[in-house]
Amino acid sequence: MSNIDIHHAHSLSPDQARQAVTEVAEKLSERFGMEYAWDGDVLNFNRSGVDGHIALEPDQLHVTAKLGFLLSTMKGPIEAEIKRVLDERFA
Repeated sequence: MSNIDIHHAHSLSPDQARQAVTEVAEKLSERFGMEYAWDGDVLNFNRSGVDGHIALEPDQLHVTAKLGFLLSTMKGPIEAEIKRVLDERFA
């Protein structure tokens, strides 16, 4: 298994940050069949080979994910894509 651990600063209000994270989750759901659900200020997501969450904090997001064996070989590109989307949504 391989782990992803990303901290990303933001300056959005809590409601704006929550909406942006929800929009990202919806796109991931449509594109990759990812399931997601909010639990307080944490969005949990999973699908075969991926299990993780995005924690909303006042001035940053904390993204963690565990990648299964097959996806662990693609950790670099997956992490880069997550960072790109975060930069786009939370610039």
